[in-house]
Amino acid sequence: MPVPPLTDRVALVSGSGRGIGREIALKLAAAGASVVVNDLDADVAEQTAADITAAGGAATSCAGSVTDAEFADRFVRTAVDTYGGLHIIVNNAGYTWDNVIQKMSDQQWDDILDVHLKAPFRILRAAQPVISAAVKAERAQGSPRTTRKVVNISSIAGTAGNVGQANYSSAKAGITGLTKGLAKEWGRYDVTVNCVAFGLIRTRLTEAAAGGDASIDVAGRQIKVGVNPDLLAQMEKSIPLGRAGTPAEAAGAVYLFCLPESDYVSGQVLVCGGGFHG
Repeated sequence: MPVPPLTDRVALVSGSGRGIGREIALKLAAAGASVVVNDLDADVAEQTAADITAAGGAATSCAGSVTDAEFADRFVRTAVDTYGGLHIIVNNAGYTWDNVIQKMSDQQWDDILDVHLKAPFRILRAAQPVISAAVKAERAQGSPRTTRKVVNISSIAGTAGNVGQANYSSAKAGITGLTKGLAKEWGRYDVTVNCVAFGLIRTRLTEAAAGGDASIDVAGRQIKVGVNPDLLAQMEKSIPLGRAGTPAEAAGAVYLFCLPESDYVSGQVLVCGGGFHG
């Protein structure tokens, strides 16, 4: 039988207890990677890890908020202590907290920039010593070249902007800059750094409950999520493929950048939006 393409690879996937992140974790694990699953809520992180293990894969959980100052080091350390290395980093965790700019508070601005831009920066900063040391050891031993992967998650809000999302659009535009800068900085380590910008994907953040009163709990604060059903239908009509994407389809776009076939692709932004670009 063919060897799975990500055999012997260790992956960090933030925000992978639910939705798109969960599908990314499942897909990487099915391809042979050992996955560190993260979510704000320990129970869903542990469930995703358990589901991977039950399917014959390898996974462990590292619950907690990516915005906590100590999280990045703990996340990276979990991968190294549990599986002995680090090869793939997917910065996926996040949420939206929308408002028009004249009504947007400093906290709304800061919290969204923290989760979507500062947290990935911290995770990548914490990973650098591990990656650098591993690369030096591999080269000293004359080992075959190992290409490591970073995939940052953006949005068409970051490539084209979106009404009521000055904070989110700015953060996601920033992650593109981080991607392109780090692609040049980490090329010497044989690390590719790419970005996937999602369009409309059906998750709990885009599908409101009846009456439009769906919310998520973030640090004890209830954040409204979801899209008005009529607006959602209009949005889908503007997509050339005529529908929103599924979390599994979104995960597929991330997976492309994790495969050996993309080892010479770096510094790129791939829009996964069914043909819609904003």
